[in-house]
Amino acid sequence: MLVLMLCLLAAVVRGEDPYVYYTWNVTYGTISPLGVPQQGILINGQFPGPEINCTSNNNIVVNVFNNLDEPFLVTWHGIQQRKNSWQDGTLGTSCPIAPGTNYTYHFQVKDQIGTYFYYPTTALHRAAGGIGGLRIYSRLLIPVPYADPEDEYWVLMGDWYGKSHTTLRKFLDSGRSLGRPDGVHINGKNAKGDGSDEPLYTMQPGKTYKYRICNVGLKDALNIRIQGHHMKLVEMEGSHVVQNIYDSLDVHVGQCLSVLVTADNEPKDYYMVASTRFTKYLLTGKAIIHYANGVGPASPQLPPAPVGWPWSLNQFRSFRWNLTASAARPNPQGSYHYGQINITRTIKLANSISRVQGLRYSLNGVSHVDGETPLKLAEYYGVSDKVFKYDTISDEPPADLKTIIKAPNVINATFRNFVEIIFENQGKVVQSYNLDGYSFFAVAIEPGRWTPEKRKNYNLLDAVSRHTIQVFPKSWAAIMLTFDNAGMWNLRSEHAENRYLGQQLYISVLSPGLSLRDEYSLPDTQLLCGIVKDLPKPPPYTL
Repeated sequence: MLVLMLCLLAAVVRGEDPYVYYTWNVTYGTISPLGVPQQGILINGQFPGPEINCTSNNNIVVNVFNNLDEPFLVTWHGIQQRKNSWQDGTLGTSCPIAPGTNYTYHFQVKDQIGTYFYYPTTALHRAAGGIGGLRIYSRLLIPVPYADPEDEYWVLMGDWYGKSHTTLRKFLDSGRSLGRPDGVHINGKNAKGDGSDEPLYTMQPGKTYKYRICNVGLKDALNIRIQGHHMKLVEMEGSHVVQNIYDSLDVHVGQCLSVLVTADNEPKDYYMVASTRFTKYLLTGKAIIHYANGVGPASPQLPPAPVGWPWSLNQFRSFRWNLTASAARPNPQGSYHYGQINITRTIKLANSISRVQGLRYSLNGVSHVDGETPLKLAEYYGVSDKVFKYDTISDEPPADLKTIIKAPNVINATFRNFVEIIFENQGKVVQSYNLDGYSFFAVAIEPGRWTPEKRKNYNLLDAVSRHTIQVFPKSWAAIMLTFDNAGMWNLRSEHAENRYLGQQLYISVLSPGLSLRDEYSLPDTQLLCGIVKDLPKPPPYTL
């Protein structure tokens, strides 16, 4: 307590933004997401793990003790971490935390608001747990565009496998796919519907509540809905949006959003339902939403999910950035008018799959592999030529996507250039991509192949600024952003199998002058491994 008070006092004296401290113990424990006990990964004995609760510009300090029998890393999904890819928690930027040791993450959430989550990036730990919510409130001086809700509730939902993460990893290492999940959970549970279920949440009649919803699963998009209730969408991955009303919402893997729900129905129980989309199988997770003083069970007649991906595409097109909201917003090159900024580079990425060298996934014919030395450390120490080559892939997919090479996949990007990235999905399965360190403008998703003429269909006025985007089968998606956050940043498939087997890459954004104005130096506490472990530390960046 004394140490904490001294740290807080020092922060006040230096005039820094407030600090928020957490200590996490990562262990194995018994969980039952589908009603059957199995081994899971707990944080402080919890699954889902403890919430990180903070306000924009807060400094977050998380001391992680790894009590597993394997190395462990955690990433802060959607948190931009300006100038600080050291804390990103991916194998391309960080050495994993060895069993029986600890590491302290320190990052600042900057001018972000909204709903995020964290999860493990090592091995297939995400299939065992280690997942939790990260909530960022707006500062008091920046009002949100809706009245304060009566309360706020987390909905962390995802598909789930009954097999252990070690068994699933062996499947992938042997060239076998994960196959079909065994079910869907909501906050680590699935209601039985036999009258024995405890309510997930309770609402007071007439009151309005905010539900923070994230798809934390491994592969399947989910549709969420609540019996007899509408959902008003108010926030999506850190951006206030035009407040449309929906009966249900498709949430792809890695995506988060916030909705307002008013308890304006008959006082009784209702099912919240999350079910798989775009698959030959239908898996459903349920939870009870209870009205205070309500009488009567939830109806067993569940509201159906929509059919087909065109419905979901139309829903994507209904999402619009709220340009009148007074809140933190990305500001590329000093202008909110991103549609008027000249594009300096177009990167077109196509995913593919191969079984020639075992099961592998790729982007533009390169299947990423992680080495013993994180890419960022190799770059900082000036030994990148011993670890990886820049631009193994070109900005255009090769004609033959069936041929795949395995190598570290790193794109060299020019600092502060405004670019567009095209994701082209020539396969039969919906894809989902996330870019660390950035928010981007999701300007278009359309069926077919992308050509430059398609730019006339872009939303260049009020596309939502977000960090994860889906790509439907035989379709493409376009995003636009400024590479103004120096560091080494992971662009990855959010599908755990695809990412583990190579469908990811890193984008190196170097500060031209290696200046502290653009990027932080290597922290004194950073873990070192691989070929840089015993090398002399390079001089720090200067202003």
